[in-house]
Amino acid sequence: MRSLPEPLKKRLQQIGTKLNWAEARTQILLCYLGLMLLFIGISVPVVYRALFRDIERRLQADVVDEVQEFLEVLAQSSPQTIPEFKQLADQYLDDELVDPGQYFIFIADGQFYRSSPPELPASIQNNSPLMEKWQSLSQMTQSEQAAAEPGIGTVIYRVEPIFLRNQAGGVFVAVQTTGGEQQQVRQIVRSVLVVMLLMLVIAAVLAWFISGRILQPLRSMAETARSISEANLSKRIAVTGQGELAQVATTFNEMMDRLQTSFLSQQNFINDASHELRTPITIIQGHLDLMSDDPQEQREVLGIVNDELNRMNRFVNDLLTLAKAGRPDFMRSELIELESFTEELYQKARIIAQCQCKLDAVATGNLSIDRQRLTQAVLNLVENANQHTPQTGTIAIGSSKSRKNIRFWVRDTGKGISAADQKRIFERFARGSTAQRRSEGAGLGLSIVRAIAAAAGGRIEVKSKQGEGSTFTLILPISKGHKATSYQGSNPVKSV
Repeated sequence: MRSLPEPLKKRLQQIGTKLNWAEARTQILLCYLGLMLLFIGISVPVVYRALFRDIERRLQADVVDEVQEFLEVLAQSSPQTIPEFKQLADQYLDDELVDPGQYFIFIADGQFYRSSPPELPASIQNNSPLMEKWQSLSQMTQSEQAAAEPGIGTVIYRVEPIFLRNQAGGVFVAVQTTGGEQQQVRQIVRSVLVVMLLMLVIAAVLAWFISGRILQPLRSMAETARSISEANLSKRIAVTGQGELAQVATTFNEMMDRLQTSFLSQQNFINDASHELRTPITIIQGHLDLMSDDPQEQREVLGIVNDELNRMNRFVNDLLTLAKAGRPDFMRSELIELESFTEELYQKARIIAQCQCKLDAVATGNLSIDRQRLTQAVLNLVENANQHTPQTGTIAIGSSKSRKNIRFWVRDTGKGISAADQKRIFERFARGSTAQRRSEGAGLGLSIVRAIAAAAGGRIEVKSKQGEGSTFTLILPISKGHKATSYQGSNPVKSV
């Protein structure tokens, strides 16, 4: 760290104090550093050895070239005696410049004669084992040998015997030592290694800040989750970009939207439910508190109490129905015959309706559905129509089919529903704004109808015009293998 600038040292110390080893940011940084160090640890020795091999191959080629160059000079001079050979050697050594680590050696008449440069490493000096070997050679030899003294490295040589009058008279040896170039490689590798480590430190600092910026949505998500309470569900994460983290942030915000909607819905549900239960409880408590000893008054009070308890029981049953609507066993399908089932619904509707009741149309065929739930849905629609239709009006039910669906409808000639109310009447505890008298129910009937339709894979639709009436239609899919037909007008339309 001594070679690092002081500002960088201080910044690294600050980062060190902030490191949390369990954070994804720190783990990413450590993995990055580990991979980079592994890469450096593998690549540096590989490059090191590759450069050494390259040096050896190049120096081996150099000694071959030097010997070939001398042979060309030898061919031009053609010495015949030892003195002529020595004269050629002197002239050649005086003219040729040698590179560092390069040596030219002449052996005349079996003895060391002269070299360039004159000072030789101990491993190739006169009387050395290697020199004695060269003096005894009578054929071309190229080889290498590790030097014992430091700084020399490997001795790469090529020995070329010189024949004078067809007899061995001298020897030319071209020598290259690898120590000098290997030392340069070591210095270069050390410098590169220092630079790589310094760049790694700088890259780690940059990676720390970049990873922190990339992971900012996750930290924002954690902070948002910690700040969420029942009183505050409105916080969201700012989404930037289109990557995976942006998708995570978007999904989190969507989840928070659903959670807030669900929480508000539950709050409204609890408020409405408590209000609906408080009213009959207040009525019961008030009458019981004021009840006298008069038997007649007691009977009247008990009748009122019983009526309110029945209303509470119906309210609780409606809540249970809505609570069960999402369960797999909510619908228990059976095969029903549509004509008789529609007739049955009509007969039950006649009892509920306080005005004229008609049967518009009847579908024939079979349908696989929960008979009791479908009856409950249609009669809820009839009860809803009865509450908003005058006694001089008309309520009609019917069934029909299309290619894929069966329809059950209930229409009335009441005051109708405004466009604004049509969007909310299927919500829990919702009532139309045009109602002139308080409904006997708790505003759950249409919610139950919608839940039953959804559980059957269908839907509920409403068409209404104020002053003319409303038509609620249950649209249910036809199960495969169960066909249905309908007729309208083939039988007299029934009415009461």
